[in-house]
Amino acid sequence: MAPTTVREPATEEDSPKAVKPARRPLLRRRVVWLSALVAAAAVAVQWVIMTPPLYYDPYYVFEGARRWPDIPLDRWPFNEVPHQVSRIGLVLPTRLLQELLGDGQAAYFAMAALGGIVFFVGCYLVIRSLFGDKVGLPAALLLIVHPFFLLTNPFSREVTWSAGVLLPDMPGAGLFAFGVAGIIAASRRSGRKQTLLLVAAGLCLGSAFLIRDFVAFMYVAIPVFFRLLDISWRKLPVIAAPMLGVLAVSMLHNQLVWGNAMSALRSAAGHGGTPGEPVTRMLALRSFERAMTDWHPLGWVFVALLALNVIGWAVTRDRRLAFTLVWFVTLAVPLTLLSGLLNPDHITLRGWLVRYWFAVFPALLAGGLGALVLLAGGIPRARVRAGVAAAVCALAALYVPVSVAQVPDLPRDKAWRELRAWLAGRDDLPVIWSDHRLAQTLTFYTRSVWGERLWDGRIRSFPHEYRAIPVIAADGPFLYTRWRGQEPPMVANTRLTEEEGYRLLWRSSDGLLQIWAR
Repeated sequence: MAPTTVREPATEEDSPKAVKPARRPLLRRRVVWLSALVAAAAVAVQWVIMTPPLYYDPYYVFEGARRWPDIPLDRWPFNEVPHQVSRIGLVLPTRLLQELLGDGQAAYFAMAALGGIVFFVGCYLVIRSLFGDKVGLPAALLLIVHPFFLLTNPFSREVTWSAGVLLPDMPGAGLFAFGVAGIIAASRRSGRKQTLLLVAAGLCLGSAFLIRDFVAFMYVAIPVFFRLLDISWRKLPVIAAPMLGVLAVSMLHNQLVWGNAMSALRSAAGHGGTPGEPVTRMLALRSFERAMTDWHPLGWVFVALLALNVIGWAVTRDRRLAFTLVWFVTLAVPLTLLSGLLNPDHITLRGWLVRYWFAVFPALLAGGLGALVLLAGGIPRARVRAGVAAAVCALAALYVPVSVAQVPDLPRDKAWRELRAWLAGRDDLPVIWSDHRLAQTLTFYTRSVWGERLWDGRIRSFPHEYRAIPVIAADGPFLYTRWRGQEPPMVANTRLTEEEGYRLLWRSSDGLLQIWAR
């Protein structure tokens, strides 16, 4: 079978050659409206799960944005996580939203929602640019309801930190997908329009690096993309110039704010160290498979999509399937190498975490579902094709209920909102103790959603590794939860009961949060 150029969309109605000039505005409006539908679905899902603002990395990003430009990189916690606050593509937009909405929960959720919109819309645009809306829209909607993006709450049974969480993985992957979609769109244009699209793509690709630094590994695929798309390599400087411009602006920022233009690159290069758990080269080699399958059974979907992509390309030699495979490999190889394959005693990235692979999810969906469409289209008998289509629809109908089955049991942030109401205006609690995790989330609920302070006491905390309440905090009051997710328990050797000399001051209606004191 002759190779199919990636410049040919999957359906006639999406082909630039098949669309008459008078219909171009209609086609553009359709893309805009469908993108808006995907964005609305992403925000709706975030509202349904309503994960409370999480601790550690998301908290450090938000706190760094609040303190910008005076982020004390020489003091805890920023001296331990400089790579979090050096990602100015995430920190500066967060600071902007804090200026608009206050430094409370509203700004946090707005930034998390924006990251979700960028990710899911980027996925939709790049998939539909390869295989049309009949593949792109279902792929984006099925991705939105996958457990990887629903089960994000560590107070229940979290799988990964994704939707509704202020982390770089989703927006960084989304901007990269926007850039790739721009390259594909540019391949179908010429002259000034092609140049403008390549410049826009370069801005997206460069900005993705400012959010998630290791997307730079996938930059090596850009010349291959040009080759597969029949774009002349003489156009590479057109896309490279805005990418270098974004890097130059970031280096100027770093020089002015931190006194070192290379601070972001150094923090990214210095990230990692001795693993906290045993790592072998075989485990590192299995990083992708482990990331997809260790956390939830439906992660096997992405393994199956990769297998379909490989089989589809082997059978059809379609360039679009080669395109998605190149995209996947350019991240999979370095991520696997740096997860312990090169040196199990020093890892730079943890490839067994699901969110580290978000940047290739668009490629997996496009390649797997696109291969399924192409292989089904090659079946000569119409009845067989109809049977395959019916089987796929039946699988999708089963997939959605299984994905969302646990959502009604998620606790959302109801307990935290009840705690905010209970604390508001109290002057009989000068201090509340807890471990670092709960204490950092608590900072959002001692203020209104707009950041106005409601309780004037102090929050004090200790590492969650402590097996018992430290002596200084023994009398409390003490904020406590029984961790239901994959997080280790807090004060495992201490029983907070009346028999042990404690009394319950407050409990949320769902029993998730409690405050105890001697």
